[in-house]
Amino acid sequence: MCSLRSLDREGIFRLWRGTAASLALAVPTVGIYLPSYDLLRNWIEEYSDHSYPKLRPYAPLIAGSIARSLACITCSPIELARTRMQAFKQSSGGAKPPGMWKTMLGVLSSRQSISHPENLQTTRGYHLLWTGMGAQLARDVPFSAICWMVLEPTRRHLLGLLAGEQSNAAVIMGANFSAGFIAGVISSGATCPLDVAKTRRQIEKDPARVLSMNTRRILLEVWRNEGINGLFRGAGPRMARAGPSVGIVVSSYEVVKHIMHRKHAEL
Repeated sequence: MCSLRSLDREGIFRLWRGTAASLALAVPTVGIYLPSYDLLRNWIEEYSDHSYPKLRPYAPLIAGSIARSLACITCSPIELARTRMQAFKQSSGGAKPPGMWKTMLGVLSSRQSISHPENLQTTRGYHLLWTGMGAQLARDVPFSAICWMVLEPTRRHLLGLLAGEQSNAAVIMGANFSAGFIAGVISSGATCPLDVAKTRRQIEKDPARVLSMNTRRILLEVWRNEGINGLFRGAGPRMARAGPSVGIVVSSYEVVKHIMHRKHAEL
């Protein structure tokens, strides 16, 4: 009932807050993440075939972890803005929610609120835009490692069942979407506590507290105060979002790759 009153007060567009930042985040993230993963996985598999065969099963895990780290470090400021925009609470004066750029500028200006000179020097600079990056890496790197370790064998199995000797765009899309959906649900559920830690760190408004926060401390604090339910708060929506998201992104990417390879072969 309370959430319905909040929705009436803030408007239906409250449900889409942070969409612009999400779109701005998705394009560079996917553009860095998936090609990097492909290149790294192929290189690791080639290396393992020639030099260290036991490494091959772990190629998706290693490649996914490195590729996700690169994408997270590059796009962390946009992720921070998106998280804060979605956590914005309507003020009593009915203030308009800040946009992505205004949110980033607000993060930078927060350093002025620290009264201690020694802390002022510590927090000066643009590195504030990477607040919570450690928590984000702690969430996204295990997510990617689990995701690709589940996705690769699943899609190979599905492609073997559906395609046989010959594959087409429809088969590739179906196999990759199904494998991505399964992998997304499993990996998002397994890493939900890390997502809780990342979100709580990025929405923290006290600059002094931001300096002392880390993923382990946040997880222990949530565990002591809220128990297991606190660590897995939001797991349902997160899994419901991650499954289709991973499925759509991976299947779209693989279909585009298939079409480009086919066009190149025809030249």
